[in-house]
Amino acid sequence: MRLVFAGTPEVAVMSLNALVESAHEVVAVVTRPDAPSGRGRSLRPSPVAARAQELGLETLKPAKPSDPEFVARLTELAPDCCPVVAYGALVPQKVLDIPTHGWVNLHFSLLPRWRGAAPVQHAVMAGDPETGAVTFQLVKAMDAGPVYGSITTPIEPDTTSGDLLDQLAVDGAQLLVETIDQLGGGTATAVPQPEQGLTVAPKITTDDARLDWNRTAVELDRQVRGCHPAPGAWALFRGERFKINSARPIEGAAPVGQLEITKKTVAVGTGQGLLELDNIQPPGKKAMRAADWARGVQFTEGEALS
Repeated sequence: MRLVFAGTPEVAVMSLNALVESAHEVVAVVTRPDAPSGRGRSLRPSPVAARAQELGLETLKPAKPSDPEFVARLTELAPDCCPVVAYGALVPQKVLDIPTHGWVNLHFSLLPRWRGAAPVQHAVMAGDPETGAVTFQLVKAMDAGPVYGSITTPIEPDTTSGDLLDQLAVDGAQLLVETIDQLGGGTATAVPQPEQGLTVAPKITTDDARLDWNRTAVELDRQVRGCHPAPGAWALFRGERFKINSARPIEGAAPVGQLEITKKTVAVGTGQGLLELDNIQPPGKKAMRAADWARGVQFTEGEALS
C-alpha cells in the first residue's frame, strides 16, 4: 500500500523505519513544524523529520492539519493509509477521510485505559501491573476509535517510563506493520472499544513531577519512575530544585520530608515508609549517586526536602 506516515518524537522513528523496510511504500512523512531547541533556542526539525530527510522522503510540516496546502498535497499523494505514531495534533475529519483505509494510530496503552498524551507515564505512576500498545482507527474523538490489534507487557517494580517507551517503540512498530499488512490484505478487523475502564492520561507537566512527601514511599517511587526521564521528579532542597532520577521504597519511618543520612545511604521520610534516594541531581550540578552528594554537604539536624 501507499503510505503517508505521521509522527513527531523519537519514539515514532522506530515505526517509520519498520514501515520503510516493509512491503509497503512510504511516499511522504507528516510531522510537526521545526521547534526551538537547546540553549540557543534555534529551530530544529523533529526526530521524525530528521530521519525522513536521511531516507530522502518528502516531509510535510503543516502548522495545522487543516491547512489548505497540506490538505491539497495529501490528496495529491493519494495514500491508501496514513499510519500515525505520536503526531501531536488533532486531525480533522476531512483529512481523516483522504486515505482509502483511513489513519491507523499506534498508541502506547491498552485502550480505553489511558487515552491521551502520556499513557506510559500514567500507567507507571498508577501502579498498573501491565500495559501495552494498540493499533486503532483514528477518529475525531481522542483515542476513541475501534482497535485492530494489541500487545501487552508487564510493568516490573523497577521499570521507568523511559524503559517502557523504548520497549514499546520496538514491539509497537512490528504491531503497526502487521496491522497495515492486514489492511492491505483485507483481513483486518476493528473492534469497538469497551465503554468501561476509560481513563485519561494528560501530558505530565513539571508541576505534576513535584514530589509530595505526605504520600507513601510506594507512591513516590512510582512517581519518580513515571517521570523518568522527562520531566523528571523533583523536590526543593534549601529552596532550590533538587531532581531525583531514581529511588526505591524501604521500611522505616521519619518525619515527612526529613533526610535520614548514613555513610552509605540517603533516605527521606514519607507519609508511610522511607524513600531511599539512589541517583539525584542537585541544583547546578550533574547527576550523581545520592550518597556521594551527601558526603559533600554540611547538613543541619532535621534538614528536609520540601
